[in-house]
Amino acid sequence: MLSCSDQLAFAPPGVISEQQQLLLKQHMAYLAEHSIFYQRMAREHGLDLHDVRCYDDLTALPFTTKADLEQWGDEFLCIEERQIADICLTSGTTGLPVAFMQSRDDLERLAFNEYLAFSTAGLTADDRVLIAAAIDRCFMAGMAYFLGLKKIGATVIRGGSSSVAVVAQLIERFRPSALVGVPTLFLALAEILHKKGIDPCQCGVKRLVCIGEPVLDQSLNLSVLGERLKEKWQAEVHGTYASTEMAATFVDCSYGCGGHLPPELMLVEIVNEQGQRVAPGEVGEVVATPLQVTGMPLLRFKTGDVATLYTDPCECGRNSWRVGPVLGRKNQMLKYRGTTVYPPAIFAVLQELAEVQAFYIEVRDDYALSDQIRVVVGSRCPDLTAHHVEELLAARIRVKPEVVIRDVDAVRSQTLQEDKRKPVTFFDYRTS
Repeated sequence: MLSCSDQLAFAPPGVISEQQQLLLKQHMAYLAEHSIFYQRMAREHGLDLHDVRCYDDLTALPFTTKADLEQWGDEFLCIEERQIADICLTSGTTGLPVAFMQSRDDLERLAFNEYLAFSTAGLTADDRVLIAAAIDRCFMAGMAYFLGLKKIGATVIRGGSSSVAVVAQLIERFRPSALVGVPTLFLALAEILHKKGIDPCQCGVKRLVCIGEPVLDQSLNLSVLGERLKEKWQAEVHGTYASTEMAATFVDCSYGCGGHLPPELMLVEIVNEQGQRVAPGEVGEVVATPLQVTGMPLLRFKTGDVATLYTDPCECGRNSWRVGPVLGRKNQMLKYRGTTVYPPAIFAVLQELAEVQAFYIEVRDDYALSDQIRVVVGSRCPDLTAHHVEELLAARIRVKPEVVIRDVDAVRSQTLQEDKRKPVTFFDYRTS
């Protein structure tokens, strides 16, 4: 049975820690009894899962990786076949999609998670919310948003993300007070509405809940993309961070100080290249231990996402930990003539240019110490030159890759793929 309270994040840190410790003990006992994978892992490493009783004890355990899920997927299942209520697939951004089997309790947990997330973003039963994200094809996100909004009591408009024109029509007709979707989709929506003579600011949208792309920079200020969204819609911009494996969402409150962790549903560590925890405020890989999952529970799952953990109290009154904007994926780190950079840093520079409507990166092997990077930009402005974009990149992030200017529709035909729930903006052709 799900153990939860929508007020735990506001409790004193000691109370949060005590509750998480209790939930972690229950989690470890459940794995010890039901998980073939973790039973085998414990035997191979000479461990007793019951010995893990608090957050710091987790460091004695090995990590779980995406490769483990791909190779041993069936061994993670902890319920009988007839108890499976839903099957979700990961997005497959960095490999084959992994199937996650969810129990009815897991679906309740998922609904509660999104209830917490949307409540943190300020949504209430009085809101009319348009979900501009995939709710089909076995993706978790759209379904989770629907379940959470239903729990809040809000009115839901299931617009999906396959047609920007259709979503724009839904905004015109039903005037939602909040949108949930990918930030670049919101920019495209604003563009379509402007072409129809409609000011997005007059459409009644008060909040933009942004998924899939960061809208804060590393200093926890709105990024250029976030500022453009705020300007075009005159709405509050909330960033989120989530994944199918975690089955949990980190969302920014109105103070925008990083995504609040739902303390009763998740434990998070940030680790360096050696797998050691780093101090709060330092950059590293996000490692997640989802709590209260019964179908396919995980332990110390390495997400591959690079971000920062903040443990100080937030001005909103919550004492739950927060995760800063994702700087990139660990396996997408680029090496360029002695400098390392993640694709989102390049994208942030491109988003400074109003003349740029679409973009993606191609990367290939060059030599051992550098990658060959090509930035493909879609623009309708005849005055925008590749040289100008290259110089701007060099000035902002000390990286000057090759830039190619192409027709917007040609670029979007590459990035908007039917089998993906968000634009594909990184194409990795490296062989190693």
